[in-house]
Amino acid sequence: MTDDTFDSGFPLATSSWDAAEYAAIQRVVDSGRFTMGPLVAQFERDFATAFGAGFGVMVNSGSSANLLAIAAAVLDDRVDLQAGDEVLVPAVSWATTYYPLQQYGLIPSFVDIDVDTLNLDLSLAEAAITPRTKAIFAVNLLGNPNDFAALTALAERHGLLLLEDNCESLGAKDDGRFAGTVGAMGTFSAFFSHHISTMEGGMILTDDEATAQMLISLRAHGWTRGLPEQNAVHDKSGDEWDDLFRFVLPGYNVRPLEMSGAIGIEQIQKVPSLIAGRRENAVYWTERFADLDSVRIQREQGESSWFGFSLVLEGALAGRRKEVVRAFAAEGIESRPIVAGNFTKNPVMKYLDAKVPAELPAADKIHEDGLFVGNHHFPVHAGIDRVYDAVAKLS
Repeated sequence: MTDDTFDSGFPLATSSWDAAEYAAIQRVVDSGRFTMGPLVAQFERDFATAFGAGFGVMVNSGSSANLLAIAAAVLDDRVDLQAGDEVLVPAVSWATTYYPLQQYGLIPSFVDIDVDTLNLDLSLAEAAITPRTKAIFAVNLLGNPNDFAALTALAERHGLLLLEDNCESLGAKDDGRFAGTVGAMGTFSAFFSHHISTMEGGMILTDDEATAQMLISLRAHGWTRGLPEQNAVHDKSGDEWDDLFRFVLPGYNVRPLEMSGAIGIEQIQKVPSLIAGRRENAVYWTERFADLDSVRIQREQGESSWFGFSLVLEGALAGRRKEVVRAFAAEGIESRPIVAGNFTKNPVMKYLDAKVPAELPAADKIHEDGLFVGNHHFPVHAGIDRVYDAVAKLS
């Protein structure tokens, strides 16, 4: 695709596939093996290698990756995390950052964000720590990594387990480390609109082999199949037939398809160029919007992989989001809320046993005046101009 692709509009997402992905699909079709197999295993190895992690475990979505990461942490006897414990979470994130905590009896402790980076406000996070706080589930939002030096120092200072929801920030870096590799586990999504796509898919990275083995068991029914004879979860009996149906953890069935693994093998090779394209667009975006005082754009931390481009309406545009959305739609510009805004304002909160501060002003600002538009892996200067012109006309 080229810079003139979006002369008539600006979509939220576009495909990063070419002939290689379609050929990979056909090879799977020709093989007749569609359930999780050797191609998924190869993609797991390639993915872990690409980001410098010890182990990768693929699942069917980023949401499932979050679920298994929380499950593995709670079920691991080495980890001090159990029902009733508090986990610090940012007030702006996707729904399935929070749901696994509720499902395992953990208490999401909501913390406001930094309105510039859109990530967890670490000073407020530290102030929210109580004797019941045992973990931080940090989120790298819209491609922007957290301040990893400060985040890890906070976790170490208070003896907290650190986990990363990195579903929106594949390829981002800070402090010399890839996002998703800083905590005990990091989760990724390979949904269509994300940096890479395997149709549906997710990944968990960890450097701990015992954790990886737990994730492998949890991914497929909680059984021992797929584990080595001697492993950290439950050693096999040595009777191959007897070991086929031995269940040792309260697991799930969130296995990916072999087709998704095959596509992933092709996609992971393209990551450097995909991220480079998005970062080049971001340079143009930040320069283009530098003179507009009616919007606040995301401040980059480290090296963002720029999932999308956020706008927080201020000054003359504050309180006018619906008007902006309508203007965008008239120009063929697709937009969305910044994730779920202040998640605590969602009706589903009545089902969550959570700690919510009396005030979340930054998250509220995002909830009322925040939106984002897409970014892509090829030049989209014309699309960015279209967004700028639509905003400028209303300012």
